[in-house]
Order: sequence, then C-alpha cells, then structure tokens
Amino acid sequence: MGDGEREYWQEVAAEWAIQAPQRTWRAHSDAVNARLLTRWLPPGRRRLLKTDAFDEAVSTGLFPQLSERAQTVIAVDVSSAALAAAARRYRGLAVVAGDLRRLPFADGSLDGVVSLSSLDHFATHEELAASLRELYRVLSPGGSLILTLDNLMNPFVALRNALPFSWLHRLRIVPYRVGETVGPRCLRALLEAAGIEVQEVAAIVHVPRVFAVALANLVDRLGASALRRFFLAALLSFEHLSRLPTRFLTGYFVAVRGRRCPAGG
Repeated sequence: MGDGEREYWQEVAAEWAIQAPQRTWRAHSDAVNARLLTRWLPPGRRRLLKTDAFDEAVSTGLFPQLSERAQTVIAVDVSSAALAAAARRYRGLAVVAGDLRRLPFADGSLDGVVSLSSLDHFATHEELAASLRELYRVLSPGGSLILTLDNLMNPFVALRNALPFSWLHRLRIVPYRVGETVGPRCLRALLEAAGIEVQEVAAIVHVPRVFAVALANLVDRLGASALRRFFLAALLSFEHLSRLPTRFLTGYFVAVRGRRCPAGG
C-alpha cells in the first residue's frame, strides 16, 4: 500500500472519529451485522481477526459480540487513527497496523476471521483476490470466515460503482472511496480459487441505502430517542427481504460463511 493510500484512510478515520456522523445509520449497520454473527459465528474461537477497526472507532461496533465468541479479538487496519480510537473504546481489543493484502500474521495462526465490507475498497480485482488468498493463508485448517462485500448484483451498487466518485462525494452520497467488488457468483468463485470452502451465501442490508441514510441523519439531528428506536426497528424490518428469491437484487451486501478445509478434508 502506498503512502498516499494510507494517508487517505488515515484522514477518513480521523474525521469520522471526531465528527461521529451517521450515529443512527451506524447503529443499524451494527445491528444487521450482529444478527449475521449470531447465525454464523458460534463461540469457541481462540484467536479471531476482524479486518478493520472502523466500526469500533466510530460506533459501538461488534467487539462486544466478538469477545463473547473468542478468547482474543484482533483488529487490523491501515489507519492508526481508527486503531487508536477503537483501542480507547475497548481495552480488550488487540490492534495491529497492517495491509489486508500482506497480513502481519503467521500461516494458520487464526481460527476465525470476520471481514465486514473491508475488502471492497481495493482499486482492482487482482487486489481483492490477493486479500482473499491472505485470509486463507492466516486461517488454521478448519478455521471459519465470515465475509461481506458490496453486492455488485444490486442495481444501486452497480450504478454507484459506474459513476465518478467525485460526483457522488460532492453530492454527499458516498462519504469515502469505494473500490472493486463483485456479485455472489463471482465471490464464490474467488473464494474457492483461494482455497476456502463456501458453506452459505446470503444478502444483507435491504433497505434502500441512499434514502435510509438521509432519513437517519435527519433522525440524528432531531435527537429524539423514541423516534430513533422506532426508525431503527423500521430499518431492520427490511431484512425480511433476505428470505425472498430477489434477495441479491435488494441486498446491499453479499455475505459468505466459509472455512479453510481441514488437512485431507
């Protein structure tokens, strides 16, 4: 990772940590991801890696839930600002500076990885594939992987990725750079090519995101706790769409549960 790229994410994390925007939307994101972990991540992990510290830096994040499922939870991030903010919030969270394309962990040293929309910020398909190979490398045989990426099968995601970032950023639709991503079929192929067995594929975050974020920001400004609770419940109700055949058209993220096959498996 070049210095310019590292500095960019450093500035993004620092700005979010100071301003703490989108509190209601971040609470919704945490709630959806927590539901996914409840379904897919049983307790009993020894060393579990989270492939960013952003959630824990700017919101409650998922460390409380992850710490109930693993003896040691490690967050890796390119941004020292995100790592510092997350470590201040959670003393029990181990933080490590590192690049997901070249992880600073030994082969087979982790028995769980949770990667929530971390790998969809790379500029190229090749970098995405390289990061998946790194996740395979650091997982122990039988180790579990929970991964989400922006879902290219969703028309809004496809349109967003096709439009210039400068336009979307100026209109406050996209707060930071987005990168290469794929749909469910291509993600399965990439994971299998990396050596990871895909056990389940799902779609999450079905509420129309652009409109939901705008309304969530309005709820933040109004500051009424009862309204916030009602609005969060309304947002979560859209997750029923995950049961429909059209789930990959409405889901903003594609989610995968996988594992590194045991030796000889």
